[in-house]
Amino acid sequence: MHQRQAKVRRNDISAIARSYDRVALVLQGGGALGAYQAGVYQALAEAGCEPNWISGVSIGAINSAIIAGNRPEKRLQNLETFWSTISGRKIWAYTPEGDLFRDLRNQASSLMTLLFGQPGFFQPRLPNPWFHPSGANGATSFYESSILKNTLEDLVDFELLNDGSKRFSVGAVNVRTGNFVYFDTEKQRIEPEHIMASGALPPALPSVKIEGEYYWDGGIVSNTPLQYLLEQDENQSSLVFQVDLFSARGNLPRSMSDVLTRQKEIMYSSRTRQNTDAFARAHNLKMRLVSALKRLPPEALKPGEKEFIAECSNAAAINIVHLIYQHKNYEGHARDYEFSGTSMREHWDSGYEDTLRTLRHPEWLERSNITRGVAVHDLHREDPT
Repeated sequence: MHQRQAKVRRNDISAIARSYDRVALVLQGGGALGAYQAGVYQALAEAGCEPNWISGVSIGAINSAIIAGNRPEKRLQNLETFWSTISGRKIWAYTPEGDLFRDLRNQASSLMTLLFGQPGFFQPRLPNPWFHPSGANGATSFYESSILKNTLEDLVDFELLNDGSKRFSVGAVNVRTGNFVYFDTEKQRIEPEHIMASGALPPALPSVKIEGEYYWDGGIVSNTPLQYLLEQDENQSSLVFQVDLFSARGNLPRSMSDVLTRQKEIMYSSRTRQNTDAFARAHNLKMRLVSALKRLPPEALKPGEKEFIAECSNAAAINIVHLIYQHKNYEGHARDYEFSGTSMREHWDSGYEDTLRTLRHPEWLERSNITRGVAVHDLHREDPT
């Protein structure tokens, strides 16, 4: 879709990535904004920075599955097929220049999504769920998503996805217990239903049944898999590209549309700083405890303390590169379900360009710059030019 040469030194980025035990791509939920993540992956692939663990929630789970479930030569092709399919509906033949006209076109596009769903993704439930009796199949969602299963089966090789060449995980919420769970190829076989469950946002989409339990979109509890990744295999050094579609930082609302937009941003932003600060505090406390225990004579250590010292001494550093979609002035609160082809291409280009700008700072990726056990680099905070 976007044929460009990445203006970064491929060999340098690839060598830095290989110095880590784990290179992870972590994709947040955000509906139509998910094309941004496809642009991020394109730039990483062109730079030779291939992740060996891909994890997502909601639309991030779908993008993750297409990347992990295809050979390198087909990943971008199938990402493009998916986004071209769901964004293929024509809105207007021509949109005049200017934010006002673009805003009107986007409003028309989001209205069409509400009325007609999206090709290859979801379609309206007829009759409306309010007219179904309690307990009926159609009583709990406004749209049905069975067509998404066909799309996933067409675009994802589930044998490849589960063969262990890459780790893959997606987050969902158990409807009955309210517990957040991860479906992980290291623990189970992943099927289309697991990915659909991660993106089953109520009340729009129905819960998905897996082994007798029903699951909803993981974004209800946590819109990013970062915390899950930080809790796994602490002895592995990790370079993590976290791709968020909602920013926790924003302007004070000045209209009701602004209020709805800001509410959604705060609700679905990933809290990356909160998670990484908590991880750093825990890491520092462990290091202080290990330092204190090492000053004791070996015979004074209690059972398990020697093992604790060894475990913490092997804890590896985490380097997080945080990429966050920056919305345009004409994008309102409906931007996560505004699926026009024009917006999709803009989102894809933004992800690609933000990642290129980030990779022009290879020093951010170096392990030698990590302190406190974790480092976080944010393009829009550290390099505003």
